[in-house]
Amino acid sequence: MRFGSYNTNQERCSQGHSSASTIATIEAALSADPDIDSIAIEIRMLGPVVLLEGYITNTADREKAISLAAMIVGEENVQDRMLSRFPTQ
Repeated sequence: MRFGSYNTNQERCSQGHSSASTIATIEAALSADPDIDSIAIEIRMLGPVVLLEGYITNTADREKAISLAAMIVGEENVQDRMLSRFPTQ
């Protein structure tokens, strides 16, 4: 029998925040920025590392998404796995 707070379902990043709260913070930062199209960007965590996945429509969105995530978890904890989906002309 265990007493106190014991939750094996919730991972924690190096700063002690839960993965869910870190993801929510990054999602909020991305959606609050009017200059970035973040609809197709997915955020996952692997331990303390934030994985940015999904699609971007221009290189500025990639740089902005990485920058915003790095401000929250640190540059060394951001992994870019986004794919480019540039419109054809």
